[in-house]
Amino acid sequence: MAGFVDPTRETFGTFRKMAEEGPVHMLNLVRLRAQAAYPDGRQATGAQAYAAYGRESGPILRRVGGRVVWAGDFRLMLIGPEDEHWDRCFIAEYPSAAAFVEMVKDPDYQKAVVHRQAAVADSRLIRLAPKATGSGFDG
Repeated sequence: MAGFVDPTRETFGTFRKMAEEGPVHMLNLVRLRAQAAYPDGRQATGAQAYAAYGRESGPILRRVGGRVVWAGDFRLMLIGPEDEHWDRCFIAEYPSAAAFVEMVKDPDYQKAVVHRQAAVADSRLIRLAPKATGSGFDG
């Protein structure tokens, strides 16, 4: 079964139409391939290809005002499919949805995303609206 790597045109259109103002958090869950699958046949592990994606896309993320606000290492699927695991887990914050769109449309990002596409076997990218945090689950 093929994994999820890129958004569909329809879902990206929905993302762009959402009228929320303010910061956007993007939850990233990424499963890497053992060996990257570059269209040109170059050899690298999935981890090496994803690291190249990070090196090349990081400056663009920062230029649009984005940053990683949380990162962690996957340990155990407590609720969910027992065989599911994620190699990279993080939340990126953008000052607005427009900043995220600006990043993904940047020509340099388009070059960098080739590494992500080669590296990733499956992923989830979930748009979140940040809320104030506290000590309970009810808010």
